[in-house]
Amino acid sequence: MIRTAIVTLWIIVVTAFMATMLIFVSFITSNGNITHQIARIWARWVLAFSNIKVTVKGLSNLNSARSFIFMPNHSSNFDIPVLQAYLPVQFRWLAKAELFKIPIFGHAMKRAGYISIDRSDRKSAIESLNKVAKIIKNGVSVIIFPEGTRSRTDDIQPFKKGGFVVAVDSGVSIIPVIIRGTGRIMPKNQISIKPGNVLIEILEPIESSAYTRKTKNDLMKKVRHVILEAFEKDKKNGTPC
Repeated sequence: MIRTAIVTLWIIVVTAFMATMLIFVSFITSNGNITHQIARIWARWVLAFSNIKVTVKGLSNLNSARSFIFMPNHSSNFDIPVLQAYLPVQFRWLAKAELFKIPIFGHAMKRAGYISIDRSDRKSAIESLNKVAKIIKNGVSVIIFPEGTRSRTDDIQPFKKGGFVVAVDSGVSIIPVIIRGTGRIMPKNQISIKPGNVLIEILEPIESSAYTRKTKNDLMKKVRHVILEAFEKDKKNGTPC
């Protein structure tokens, strides 16, 4: 508990410092790329102090000349700094509106170009998805957790349809991402942060250009199948996510 308290205090301090810097930088440049790099430094500091080591697999599936919609599984709050620090491309987050209400941090997210989505407000959610489509058309990738929020079990939750609407409207490929190990670092229903190793696996892109809004559920099923298949292999190999 003492270690967790120290790590938590460090995260709060460094987050407040870096968020303030993000806000300042955002006023002198309209390019979100610089703020993204600052956020990456924040994430690396958080992981280093928490004694979390990250390995990335499947980098050959990335193409720096293209934009993608990355869709990772979501089992821990540490999924966010892990992806921010080690996914080696420019991207923006589509995140739940509650995060944007956090003092300083939330304002920094807005200034960095990240997009909030309030799924309880249909009109607002549609506007958010339209913003995502615009970002993608400008050549920047986006991360969307298809489950919408963290899973409270070891199973993948049902997928939300919003990200797949964006995919078929923009014709941008989806890259499924498997994050392994974050669930053990910050166990569910526990106030505990443990050191550990994390593996990010970047899977092959799934083309969305052949799908339409009418067939978006087929695309969603395909992406879900790929992610579930990876989880099933893990279970057979005794590798917990």
